[in-house]
Amino acid sequence: MTEDDVNSPGGQTNGNSEELREHEVRTALLDLLAEVGTVTATEAASRLGYSSGLCSFHLRQLARHGHIEEAPHSGGRARPWRLKQQTHAAGASMEEQFGDLARGLEDESWQRWLTRRDEAPSEWRHDEAFSAVAYLTPEEMSRIADVIRRALAPYQDREQRPLARPDGARPVALITRLFPLLPHAADSTDQD
Repeated sequence: MTEDDVNSPGGQTNGNSEELREHEVRTALLDLLAEVGTVTATEAASRLGYSSGLCSFHLRQLARHGHIEEAPHSGGRARPWRLKQQTHAAGASMEEQFGDLARGLEDESWQRWLTRRDEAPSEWRHDEAFSAVAYLTPEEMSRIADVIRRALAPYQDREQRPLARPDGARPVALITRLFPLLPHAADSTDQD
């Protein structure tokens, strides 16, 4: 049985990105492509700590489902990949498309955590989820996002450098969403 058999009904794929299930390697590859632009399987393996064969397989899966495409190259065996350059018919940018994909993967990871956290070692059976509402200007919202990015910066190299990880370190999802709260449809009609 192949990954395609698991990911699609009847073992067939039609390129619909919704059929591709979240996978740790694919998520890491998408994050890496968003960061560096183009990458070969060998480069991805070196940066992410996986085998080049595993990276190659998942890069092809992402391409088959329309998330990435081959980048232009000058022949040879090297096969660089990049995030798909097209935009949706609705006019969404590549950044918006990647954001939608990332949010879907984040939500799926969160739901898996909620249903399976009892399987984690006891010291890892908690999370630090929180939310808040603050009244901000667009500039303040951007400044807060920058502060969060700077706070996480010292830990970023651990993804590409496994030897930099302290004993007991595990991958942890760090998800921050800053967005304006819009009124409900009924609330907006009351404001007239």
